[in-house]
Amino acid sequence: MALPMWRRASIQTLRAGARWLSTSSVPSRRFAAVWGNGDYGRLGLGGLESRWRPTVCAFFQDDDPPVSIACGGAHTLFLTESGRVYASGLNKFGQLGINAGTSHVLEPVEVYGFSEKVVEISAGYHHSSAITEDGKLFTWGNNSCGQLGLGKRAGSIVSTPTMIDCLADIKVSKVALGSEHSIAITDEGEVLSWGAGGSGRLGHGHQSSFLGFSMISSEYTPRLIKNFEGMKVRRIAAGMLHSACINEQGSVFIFGERTINKLGFGEAKNATRPLVVEQLPFSEEVACGGYHTCVVTNEGKLFTWGSNENGCLGLGYCCIIYSMDIVRTPQDLRSSLLKFRISQVSCGWKHTAAISECVLSGGNIYTWGWGGANGTFFEDGHSSGGQLGHGNDVDCFEPMMVSMDQHVKALQISCGFNHTGGIFEHSQD
Repeated sequence: MALPMWRRASIQTLRAGARWLSTSSVPSRRFAAVWGNGDYGRLGLGGLESRWRPTVCAFFQDDDPPVSIACGGAHTLFLTESGRVYASGLNKFGQLGINAGTSHVLEPVEVYGFSEKVVEISAGYHHSSAITEDGKLFTWGNNSCGQLGLGKRAGSIVSTPTMIDCLADIKVSKVALGSEHSIAITDEGEVLSWGAGGSGRLGHGHQSSFLGFSMISSEYTPRLIKNFEGMKVRRIAAGMLHSACINEQGSVFIFGERTINKLGFGEAKNATRPLVVEQLPFSEEVACGGYHTCVVTNEGKLFTWGSNENGCLGLGYCCIIYSMDIVRTPQDLRSSLLKFRISQVSCGWKHTAAISECVLSGGNIYTWGWGGANGTFFEDGHSSGGQLGHGNDVDCFEPMMVSMDQHVKALQISCGFNHTGGIFEHSQD
């Protein structure tokens, strides 16, 4: 069967200044665009090259466009309108949900094994998950610390989507995956966590001691976080070594690594149980990165705190000049470049992306932080830079808009370790 003209055309890059997009080269509805490190085919563009600007993933057809994207450590998940899941990138740990003998995939490949239509996807560092329409949670990939929630008898690598049986009678509404741990919310607002428990990232507190030293072990099946009993949680986020939640009153709770004040709580080493962040107004969205945290309030304001390595907090050059590597309390990210209401935020290891709701042009994407030039990793000679989408691999210390055509609106954004993806909509209005 003949493919649409836009799919047969070469992959289009969202070129700055030249206004990349033409109405004949992209789907008329929604589409996915990716940029950053291209190693292992994580961008799903058919090659290993890195992309320094947003590039349309031309794999998907107009009759079943992508509606959600999740960027992980070295892989990407795509969810289409009909509820089908696709994956690309590294498969060393089975995180693509396909044949375990396949090391990596350059273009999106469909993931099978779900009982119903999938409505939500999430990608961790080397593991993946999906929630079906009936609230069942499926996980796959690296299980070395129990982060799949399948019990102690499950293998260290699970290469196909597997339902968490102990949650069979519970409807899961949201899930967030970190580096080696996972968090989920039930339809009743209860919070469950499992996987690696180091640094207190699961929120269960100290569980045992040895020679007077507290020890926190892994959880191999989902465990209720008791500190949230009596309240309903509606948003969750999982980072490298810390986690965050927002309850229905708009309060932000955080727990996990803060050994060198990276989470902004004075001198204490770790928060092994959820603690409220007092300095924030009513909050709607939360995201956790490597060692930084971002929150969007109900007024569309963006607050950031934690490690400011490579400028990932977006606070400008003054923080670099005065060597403010650690920001201990939430900072209102007011900027002449970021002056419109923020609707979404996503954190990578050391970079951040947000969607700003400009009245005239719709959803614009702003990115900042690690561009790839410093601390770059190389795989087979391929550069790992470009995750900011500005046409280079230079760090950016304050929010900078990613240039796109005026008829393109960003609907969703997702940051991986060192790549970024988004769902966009094109209209001629």
